[in-house]
Amino acid sequence: MKTAAKTILAKTTFAAGLLAATALSGSAFAQSGPIKIGVVTPLSGTYTPIGQQVRWGLELAAKEINATGGIAGRQVNLLFEDEEANPSVAVQKAEKLFQVEKVDFLTGTVNSGSTLAVAQLAERNAKLAATTVSFADSITTDKCSPNMFRVNARAEQQSVALAAWLAKEKPKAKVYYLGPDYEMGRSTVAAFKSSAEKGGAQSGGEVFAPLDSKDYTQYFGQIRATRPQVLYTSVAGNDTVRLLTQLQDFGLLSGLTVVGASGTVTSQNITAIGAAAEGFATGVGYSPQIDSPANKTFVDAFRAANKTDPDLYGADSYGLLFAYKAAVEKAGSTETDKVREALRGLSWQTPQGTKTIRAGDHQAMQPMYVVRVTKGKFDIIDNVSSENAIGPDTCTRF
Repeated sequence: MKTAAKTILAKTTFAAGLLAATALSGSAFAQSGPIKIGVVTPLSGTYTPIGQQVRWGLELAAKEINATGGIAGRQVNLLFEDEEANPSVAVQKAEKLFQVEKVDFLTGTVNSGSTLAVAQLAERNAKLAATTVSFADSITTDKCSPNMFRVNARAEQQSVALAAWLAKEKPKAKVYYLGPDYEMGRSTVAAFKSSAEKGGAQSGGEVFAPLDSKDYTQYFGQIRATRPQVLYTSVAGNDTVRLLTQLQDFGLLSGLTVVGASGTVTSQNITAIGAAAEGFATGVGYSPQIDSPANKTFVDAFRAANKTDPDLYGADSYGLLFAYKAAVEKAGSTETDKVREALRGLSWQTPQGTKTIRAGDHQAMQPMYVVRVTKGKFDIIDNVSSENAIGPDTCTRF
């Protein structure tokens, strides 16, 4: 697998190519003032660790871009607002950034419900937005928006990779599903269930817990009664810490393979989870273990700036600013219609290799990896090509 990753990633000329391009087209906007990018992300609440990675990734990218001339000669100015992982709060904060701060572009939403709501708001304000975190398939399928883009892997991409590995590791396993009770949770469970059952897995049941649940033991009776070989979960942030440590405390992890969404166990919560995270496997679009010069450069810079490893959210947020930079410079403008057209079909370099935004649904195509926690760290154990992971384009709005 490492050989395959090297083959893909060796093609990237990442930082050098990205930064050199800045100087070529900088003069067109040199006297137009900074480009304002609004960031509505959780800076408080259960998703705070995710919002922190989003912030670190964006700040590192902005620093590197500004140090080499900005976007078409204009400096990048990030304006942060706390989403609180609450769609109604996200809309209020995004409205402020669009109407009062006059931002050129918006990103940072984590909660999938927030991303869907902000997409509608972006349309009303004739602005563009992108998520680097939200998993719900609906964002780029049946509820797609011409003003919303997604540069991270969606639920189906993660599920295809993870289910293919699980079919080899645990053939015809009985799987119990436990997700958070909102758009992302139901979407990720549905996507993995569909992929797993195509590979021969059986369903042992499913349950959805409220976001920010403090006590998961009320669901343990159902899990015991089902006697699954595999537990799939898509809880995230501090919810994961509580779920996995409570499963360990009640002795349910013995003999149970735990798999989940890529945001369930990350560098931001793995220390707090401790031994209960051992053996957890997931499908991801990014890992600090990707063996390429571009990723090594990124990881070193991220560690130097933040004293910790990047996770998928930090990497995807970092990569987004370079996509926006490439689109604005290609368009020769920050105008919404011109940048939208430039983003559609755009290929650009990221820490995980080349990504391409599919024009038909605004979903990024990227290689997918299966990673598993061993001795407190993720190891890459399998991979799937971007073409095999992306799934069909079912967006019909544009």
